[in-house]
Amino acid sequence: MFRRLKRALVTSFVGAIALGWLFAQGILHFAYIFSAPIAGWLMQREYRGVMDRANTAIGFSLQDALPELVRSVSLLLVGYFLLRWLYFKPLEQEVTELARNKARSPEADS
Repeated sequence: MFRRLKRALVTSFVGAIALGWLFAQGILHFAYIFSAPIAGWLMQREYRGVMDRANTAIGFSLQDALPELVRSVSLLLVGYFLLRWLYFKPLEQEVTELARNKARSPEADS
């Protein structure tokens, strides 16, 4: 079942498009790691009068960046594993195929 799915994804280029989308989203969420604390700080500054001043901390909060970090890492890892599964052959198969081809070819003896 997985071989048929893999063959369909590779031959129809749907796998390549999906991998591109996954890596693009991973890079985008990596950029959000740096913009999320700034956006949180701007929102705190704008709504400082409405919120209770005793409960608010003024400054950048790195907790705003943690969800984006988790999203970025998870998307990049999923993309990496899909890339390896779809497009890379295991090294052992390549070595055994080369050895078989070398043994079969008559040019190897001369």
